[in-house]
Amino acid sequence: MQYTPQGVCSRQINFELDGDIIKSVEFVGGCAGNTQGVARLIEGMNVEDAITRIDGIQCGFKGTSCPDQLARALKEAIGK
Repeated sequence: MQYTPQGVCSRQINFELDGDIIKSVEFVGGCAGNTQGVARLIEGMNVEDAITRIDGIQCGFKGTSCPDQLARALKEAIGK
């Protein structure tokens, strides 16, 4: 699945779900170390658990972040 984040440095989030498990995550753009770290930590995690952990994280004064945008993408993917 592809998601176009808003208000952050990354330009796209690609992810794959296997049922309710996050199989893979890739951020295009953004802070490479941080986005790779988030992706690796989230892979293999239950979607609901991941959303609970990363929803609402802010980057500076932006009001959102790459992890928060991933939470929004996951919510959209599962119909929340």
